[in-house]
Amino acid sequence: MRLSRSLSITSLSGLPLWEEESLPVQDLLLFEVSWEVTNKVGGIYTVIQTKAKITVDEWGENYIMMGPYYEHNFKTQVEKCEPPNQAIKAAMDSLNNNGCQVHFGRWLIEGSPYVILFDIGAAAWNLDRWKGDLWNACSIGLPYHDREANDSLIFGSLVAWFFKELTDQLQDKPNVIAHFHEWQAGTGLVLSRSRKIPLATVFTTHATLLGRYLCAGNADFYNNLDKFNIDQEAGERQIYHRYCLERAAVHCAHVFTTVSQITAVEANHMLHRQPDVVTPNGLNVRKFSAMHEFQNLHSMNKAKIQEFVRGHFYGHLDFNLEKTLFFFIAGRYEFSNKGADLFLESLSRLNYLLRVHKSDVTVVVFFIMPAKTNNFNVESLKGQAVRKQLWDTAQSVKEKFGKRLYESLLRGEIPDMSKILDRDDFTIMKRAIYATQRHTFPPVTTHNMLDDSTDPILSNIRRIGLFNGRNDRVKIVFHPEFLSSTSPLLPMDYEEFVRGCHLGVFPSYYEPWGYTPGECTVMGIPSVTTNLSGFGCFMEEHVSDPSEYGIYIVDRRFRSADESCNQLTQFLFSFCQQSRRQRIIQRNRTERLSDLLDWRYLGRFYMHARHLALSRSFPGKFKMDHLNLAPTQGFRYPRPASVPPSPSASLHSTPHHSDEEDDDTYDEEEEAEKDRQNIKAPFTLEISIRKRAESIDMFTPSAMKRLKYTS
Repeated sequence: MRLSRSLSITSLSGLPLWEEESLPVQDLLLFEVSWEVTNKVGGIYTVIQTKAKITVDEWGENYIMMGPYYEHNFKTQVEKCEPPNQAIKAAMDSLNNNGCQVHFGRWLIEGSPYVILFDIGAAAWNLDRWKGDLWNACSIGLPYHDREANDSLIFGSLVAWFFKELTDQLQDKPNVIAHFHEWQAGTGLVLSRSRKIPLATVFTTHATLLGRYLCAGNADFYNNLDKFNIDQEAGERQIYHRYCLERAAVHCAHVFTTVSQITAVEANHMLHRQPDVVTPNGLNVRKFSAMHEFQNLHSMNKAKIQEFVRGHFYGHLDFNLEKTLFFFIAGRYEFSNKGADLFLESLSRLNYLLRVHKSDVTVVVFFIMPAKTNNFNVESLKGQAVRKQLWDTAQSVKEKFGKRLYESLLRGEIPDMSKILDRDDFTIMKRAIYATQRHTFPPVTTHNMLDDSTDPILSNIRRIGLFNGRNDRVKIVFHPEFLSSTSPLLPMDYEEFVRGCHLGVFPSYYEPWGYTPGECTVMGIPSVTTNLSGFGCFMEEHVSDPSEYGIYIVDRRFRSADESCNQLTQFLFSFCQQSRRQRIIQRNRTERLSDLLDWRYLGRFYMHARHLALSRSFPGKFKMDHLNLAPTQGFRYPRPASVPPSPSASLHSTPHHSDEEDDDTYDEEEEAEKDRQNIKAPFTLEISIRKRAESIDMFTPSAMKRLKYTS
C-alpha cells in the first residue's frame, strides 16, 4: 500500500507529495506516549494538549495517549470510561490481573482524546527485575538514588508490556504506531524494540539532556559542539545513565524527530543521529468572531495590571500610567538559558537611555519565574490593601459629593464647590493621603525569597542598582510564582496577564523551540526572541521582516554578549519610542502571524513522521519513496504593505512624538488583504536537511553562516 496525502494537506507547502489519496487510519492505531499526559511539568504538556484536537479530528477513536497515573490529576482532568477497542481492554486486563494498575478515560481538554494511565507506585515492586531486563537489553544500569530515572523505567516497562499484550491480540491488524516524547518515555521504546514488538516507532526530543545541562553551566555551547567529550561531560554531571537512555531511544526509533533546525544540529552532535523530520511546535489558535477582539482584551487586562501597579508603587506613583509600558519574561527559572542575565543588563542600559533622553515613558518589567519562597511579601500585600482603602474612600466621598450636587441642581442652584464638601470629607481625604506615604522603595519582589542572598535575579538587580527609585524609568517586579486568578496579589491567569502586557522579552541562549513568544504572537502581543531559539529561526525563515510584525530577533549566535545586549537594548528603546497608534498597528500585524503557528499548518510534519515510520517498520504493506523526497518548500510573509521601502523612512527623527498623530495611509483590512495577495509562491531550497548536515563538519560561526534553517 503506497502512502499518500489528503487534498487538504497537499494544499499546504513544506512536505513532499504522494500519489494516492489518504492514509488508512481505520486500519491503524496511534499511541502517543509522554510523561506529561495529564501531568503538567513543562512545555511538552502544551505541545500534547494543544495538538490533541487536530489529531483526534484525523484519527478519531484510533488515537490514544499514554502517561503516568496521578490520583489528583485523574480525578480533576479525566472522565473515566471503558475502552472502545476490545484488544486494548484485553491488554489492560492482562496488566491489571498481574498486580499492576492501569486506568482508562477521556482527557477533558479540547478534542477529548482517550488516555491510558499507568500507576507507577503500584508497579514499583517490579523495579529490580525490570532493571535487570534493561541491563540485558542494552547494558544500561540505573542508580538506586535517581528517583526520576527509576520511575521512567517502571513507566517504560509497563508501556512495553502493554504493547506486547496489545500486538498479540491484534495479530498485525490494525498496525500500531507509537510516538514517544523525551527520554522519560523513551525507555518504553527501547524495551519494545529489544523485544521485537511489531510497532512503527517515532521518538521526539524537545531538548537534549546534555545540551540543557551544558548551557546552564555557561559553556560556550554552540561554538564548541564538535569539541565536547560527550561521555565525559555526561559523567561529570552524573546524568550518564539518563543520557544513555536518551541516546538508546534515539537510535532505536524508526523515525527520529526534533522541534527545530537548531536542535537538529545539536542532536546530531549530542546524540549522533540526524533527525529525519523537524516537527515545529504549534498552538491551537482560536480566532475571535469580532474583529480586533484581541485589542479589546489587551485594553481590559492592561487595566487589571495597572491596578496592581497602583498598589505596588503607592507613595512612589509619580509616573503617568497612561504612558507606562509593561514588559515581561516568563518560564522556568533557568537564569542563563532563558536569557534573564542578558535581559537585566539591557534593562540597566535602557534605564540610562530613558533618563538621558528625558523620556516621559516608564517601563514596568515583570519576571514571572517560579522560585523557592515561603509567602507573600508583607509590603506587597500592604500596598494592595492601601490601594483598596483609597478606592473605598474615593467612592464614599464621590457618593456624598454626587448626592449634594444632585440636590443643588434640583433647587436650580449652581453649587458652591467650596462648600459642597464639608470639613469631615477633607479630613477623610487627608488621612487617606497620609496613609499613602512610605519611606522605603517599593519592593522588587512580591514574595519572601528563601535564598534571597544567592538568588541570581536579585543578585543582579543589586549589581545594576534598579531598586524602583523615583528617578528610575525602569521598574522591576519579580513574581517568583506562576500566576493564578485566585491570587490575593495579582489575580490574573497567565493568558490574561500576557494580553495585558505590551511586550514579552525572551532573549534565550538555549531554547529548542520557545512557546512563550509563540503564545504572545497568537494573542497579538509583540515579543523579543533570539536566533538561538527554534521559534526565532522559524520566524526568520517564514517572515521577510519579522520586526515589522512585532517579532524582534536578537542575534546571540554571531555576536558577543555585549553586542547582543546592545541590540536588545536598542529594540527595547525603539519600542518605548512608539506612539500608541503605532503599537496598535503592530499588534494587528503580530496577530496576523498566528496562522503560521496553528497546528492545522504545523501538524503536517507529525503526519509526515508517522508515514515515514510506517514505511520503515512495515515495508511490505506501506511503501514510500523516502530516498527521493522532493525539496522542502515553504511560504514567506512579505513586508507589511504600509511599511516604507527604506528602513530609515519608518523611524522618527525625534524620540518624542504625539500619541495623537494620525496616518491616513494605514488601513488594517486593506493591508492584511494585500499581504495575503503578496505572499510569495512556495520557494525551493537546493538541498535537503540530511545532505546539508553531512556537508557541514562543525557548528562554528563560519559554518553556521552557511546553514540556512528550514522547517
